[in-house]
Amino acid sequence: MPRTPTPDPADPAGPDTAIDRGDDASEARDTDRSSSLLTGLPPVVRDDARVLVLGSMPGVRSLDEARYYAHPRNAFWPIVGPVIGQPPSRPYAARLNALRERGIALWDVIGRCRRAGSLDSSIEADSVEVNDLPGLIDRCRQLALIAFNGARAEQEFRRRVLPRLGSGARAIRRVRLPSTSPANARLGLEDKRRAWHAQLGPALAPVDGDR
Repeated sequence: MPRTPTPDPADPAGPDTAIDRGDDASEARDTDRSSSLLTGLPPVVRDDARVLVLGSMPGVRSLDEARYYAHPRNAFWPIVGPVIGQPPSRPYAARLNALRERGIALWDVIGRCRRAGSLDSSIEADSVEVNDLPGLIDRCRQLALIAFNGARAEQEFRRRVLPRLGSGARAIRRVRLPSTSPANARLGLEDKRRAWHAQLGPALAPVDGDR
C-alpha cells in the first residue's frame, strides 16, 4: 500500500536543545580537535528495519569509544532498553544485535564535521558533510518512521537530506523526539521515555502492504 505524506507532529523537544554525548573531561580534550574533521560512526542497520533513529553527530565520548550514546548519563539506552529487551548493563554488541532484531536502525545525519567539544551548537556549519541517508532509506524498504533524536538532527536532515529524497522516501513519517542528551534537562527521564515509546511502539508493529 503506498505511503501518503503525514505532517510532522508537534515538537515535544522544545527549542533547539544541544545533544551532548560527551563528558566534561572530554570537552576540554576535544577543543584541540576543532581544526580537523571528525568522522562519525557506521550505521547499525538491517534491510528489514521499520524505524530509523537519527542523531546529529556522536559526541566525544561516543567517538572515543566507537559506541553510540556512550555517555553514562545519556538516556538513549535506558529508554530503548525495554523496547529491545536489553538493559543498558548488557554488552554493547548484544544491544546492537537486539536493535536490528527489533527492527530499529541507528545512524546520524552528519557524517563528518568540525566541532569543539560535544555540543551541537559548536558544530561548524560550513564543515558539515552528511551521511548517505538517501541510500540507506532506499535500502530499507519497510521503514515506517524516521525518528530524530533532538532538534539539530531534524534541522540538518531537512536542510541537507530531504531535498535529495524521492517521493516514496519523503512520504515516510518523520518525528522529532526529545533529545536523550543530559544537556536536555527540560524533560525528565520518564517524560522522555513516554514520548519515545509512544512513537516507537506503533511503528514497530508489523502491518501488511509495506512498500
